[in-house]
Amino acid sequence: MSNRLFQGIIHQMRDAVDRIIGVIDDNGVIIACSELVKIGEMRQGVRDELAYTSDAVTSGGYTYKPIGTGSKWEYIVFIEGEDKYAEKIATILAISLSNIKNLYDEKYDKNSFIKNIILDNILPSDIYIKSKELRFNAEESRVVFLIKFHSKPDVLSFDMVQNIFPDKNKDYVIATGEQDIVLVKEVKQGTDIKEIEKIAKQIADTLNSEFYVKVSIGIGTVVDNIKDLARSYKEAQVAFEVGKVFDTEKNIISYENLGIGRLIYQLPTTLCEMFLQEVFKNGSLDSLDRETLMTIQCFFENNLNVSETSRKLFVHRNTLVYRLEKIRKLTGLDLREFDHAITFKVALMVKRYLTQKPVKY
Repeated sequence: MSNRLFQGIIHQMRDAVDRIIGVIDDNGVIIACSELVKIGEMRQGVRDELAYTSDAVTSGGYTYKPIGTGSKWEYIVFIEGEDKYAEKIATILAISLSNIKNLYDEKYDKNSFIKNIILDNILPSDIYIKSKELRFNAEESRVVFLIKFHSKPDVLSFDMVQNIFPDKNKDYVIATGEQDIVLVKEVKQGTDIKEIEKIAKQIADTLNSEFYVKVSIGIGTVVDNIKDLARSYKEAQVAFEVGKVFDTEKNIISYENLGIGRLIYQLPTTLCEMFLQEVFKNGSLDSLDRETLMTIQCFFENNLNVSETSRKLFVHRNTLVYRLEKIRKLTGLDLREFDHAITFKVALMVKRYLTQKPVKY
């Protein structure tokens, strides 16, 4: 908030009020006053007295009123006198300056600017104009993290994340929902996805250890221009949604590592149903029992290696070969052949996707 804006308003009100009026910041310093010589004076005692109240207080021949509510105020207005008139003017002044401050913040606040970009609430042609007004570097490398809290925390989720990233000139914390926080973080050019995932892990670990809350984090790709932040945000959303379907055991999912899951997620469900019917005729996939499906999963995890899979499953090699042959007879797919294995793997993922997202006609 500009001190000059406050000073300009105080100057215009000076003759109408005919008393000394001014504004104190959250450090207890007078930043605007109808008597210029008082600017810079400390009023620490008043600051402490108003720390937990929104009511007007009187002290030393002045009436003070915070701008804001409770302990969340940022400024205090004051007026000479301890009478009812002083209290009335202080209240009017607090309301007026609060509204002006909100309008100013909406117009010039960088966080609001970033929020409008990621939510597509600003025209592309206006982004560069606005960034120049805010002296915002439009060509820094940035990445978007979508942080979703699993439960409603006791402390505001916004405040938790803001405490981790206090540098408001580089990292922007934005609340998009009661339990959804977006972090737009500046990173060095060329930062790879492993480093970015490490940042996400640090966020999750800090929130869990300090605030006892669990979160899931979707990560978009790094963008080099501010206009692409909306794309990175959408990628973080997709990463989170796809992760819920295909990587349920993970709480950190990056868009770059979604692999084939990203492609399946973007397919129409009717097309997925057709694919399953073509690959598994007569519902052969549903005829596979849990033990067989676990065998298939282990076989994939061990890169189609029969010896290694049998060792991991603690079964004889011939037993595993028998199970694979049984699968071939039921489905027509021999998992020892790479092409068949790929088809089966994709089909399992499609089946899982359809379970999460039923067909809509």
